Amino acid sequence: MSEIAVQERSRRKHWARPGGSHDHIVRTLLMVLPAGIGVLGAFLVMAPLFMGGDVSFVLDKNKVDVASERLRIQSARYRGADAKGQPFVLQAGSAVQKSSAEPVVQLSDLTAGIRLSDGPAEVRAERGRYNMDSEQVAVDGPIAFRTSDGYRLDTRDSTIDLKTRRLTGTGNIDGSTPLGNFRGNKMTADLDKRTVRIDGNARLRIDPKRANR
Repeated sequence: MSEIAVQERSRRKHWARPGGSHDHIVRTLLMVLPAGIGVLGAFLVMAPLFMGGDVSFVLDKNKVDVASERLRIQSARYRGADAKGQPFVLQAGSAVQKSSAEPVVQLSDLTAGIRLSDGPAEVRAERGRYNMDSEQVAVDGPIAFRTSDGYRLDTRDSTIDLKTRRLTGTGNIDGSTPLGNFRGNKMTADLDKRTVRIDGNARLRIDPKRANR
């Protein structure tokens, strides 16, 4: 080993010996660092209390996600009763309410189970709007009404009043009953009595085979 290497090794041993400068530096850091961390933490906590004025920031509305819907529910169910106290159940695959001030709920894949004087019946539609105050469902698209004994009524774009068991449609109404097909400008159907009234350009095509069943 050269003389230079021997001197370097001796210097390192002297620096690392117990009680040497290395131990002194380590002991000093063990006391200084925790104290410094504590002082910094205390400053961060207390700084807002001693800062003058208000803290403000600028928020870019174009970069903020705004919820367009107040509430979205999967597999929603609403229960109620008509004017006679007979129960009804309105079920939907999904329900969306946009505002707490608006009692209208957007429904999809909806089914209304109602009880008539002669047994249960069911109304099906792809989508509609349920008014929780008036308990009416405005349906956009096809509507299928079925009773337990086989009576059916098929139409579209109408409003179902769950309290009165009436179905009302305006504007190019078309549909079918066990007697045949019908068309007209307006329609009012009493689902309990199974009567359909057509107003304006009324057309009814009776199928004798179906009528004699």
